[in-house]
Amino acid sequence: MGNRILIVGTYDTKDDELRYIASVIAAQGGQALTMDVSVLGDPKLPTDWTKHDIAAAADTTIPAIIALNDENAAMQAMALGSARLAARLHHEGRFDGVLVLGGSMGTDLALDLCAALPLGVPKYIVSTVSFSPMIPPERLAADIQMILWAGGLYGLNSVCKASLSQAAGAVLGAARAVEPPKRDRPLIGMTSFGKTVLRYMVSLKPALEQRGFEVAVFHATGMGGRAFESLAAEGAFAAVLDFAPQEVGNHLFGSALSAGADRMTNAGAKGIPQMVSIGCYDLIDFVGWHPLPDRFRDTPAHAHNRLLTSIVQTPDERRELARTFCTKLAGAKGPVTFLLPTQGGNEWDRADGPLHNAEGLAAFIDQMRQSCPPNVTLLELDAHINDTAFTDAVLAQFDTWVAEGLIARP
Repeated sequence: MGNRILIVGTYDTKDDELRYIASVIAAQGGQALTMDVSVLGDPKLPTDWTKHDIAAAADTTIPAIIALNDENAAMQAMALGSARLAARLHHEGRFDGVLVLGGSMGTDLALDLCAALPLGVPKYIVSTVSFSPMIPPERLAADIQMILWAGGLYGLNSVCKASLSQAAGAVLGAARAVEPPKRDRPLIGMTSFGKTVLRYMVSLKPALEQRGFEVAVFHATGMGGRAFESLAAEGAFAAVLDFAPQEVGNHLFGSALSAGADRMTNAGAKGIPQMVSIGCYDLIDFVGWHPLPDRFRDTPAHAHNRLLTSIVQTPDERRELARTFCTKLAGAKGPVTFLLPTQGGNEWDRADGPLHNAEGLAAFIDQMRQSCPPNVTLLELDAHINDTAFTDAVLAQFDTWVAEGLIARP
């Protein structure tokens, strides 16, 4: 028997498209399982899980959902039911991958369903609004895949078949090829950027691996931080080294490159030991091909590439950011150490660097001293974040937490 793919959608309105996907999967040697999330109508043929199964999983009924007389509330009920049911079915080993088809309504549901499944389960959303800015980063599962449903608003045609057939092949191929996380070693989550600006991961990753830990480094440009936070919320990490918290500032100051409002909170909520530092804290990233907001037009900037431009925060902005860091970390249920390298937080802000701002760094340091909550250990280092002294301090704190039993031994 081939890999089993759960195909989810509103079979009352998109039966032809969903059945087409199933036929492609079957032709490629897979097995299609069907889940109907319709409310008002019925599919042409029976599905493996009906809309009544979905409603029951949400602790309600289809007549009760219809009685809401509100399509948004109705679809949220179906989203809850489908997410619960999919999570249960996967836990029971009933399917190997999922493909959800929809417009904006179906995509709203699909995001909840995919978020309910663990990392390593192939999750594909085929949507008319794929990659749209209306999709908030905090709703994206860590390994979600999206495919634009071109020409797919209503009915089958050769244009939309090109998208649907690729999606069917993609999810089936992913189910065949995926290597799920082994979880055979404690996992450390680390945030960073490329080696030209931040270098600590080059020495920290092998050092932690030698200690028997697995290390995953997340590129903190919005979506990387989102994946980091979603795994922290699952309790996937034995500890986090959140050394590139720039996405907090991006969100605070209105950049589209946000990892969501809950950035820097999920590890603390789970009681996961965390070390935090200031990698690129002083920069706000903006989409490179968008015009900068008027209030930043005269601010020093670094054009990283055609996709990304970073501007330098003012001293007052850095004070506001320091207060925000401290507010977020104050709610942590586990140990927190904030490592504060007083000589700077990225290669560009060194004393001889192009984005050096001594006044801004001093303002941030002063505010951290004033605002640091009592549950956070503020560890000041007379060093730059890219110096060996920084990584030595990280490993010393890590080893102490392991010795104290705060981080589980491998």
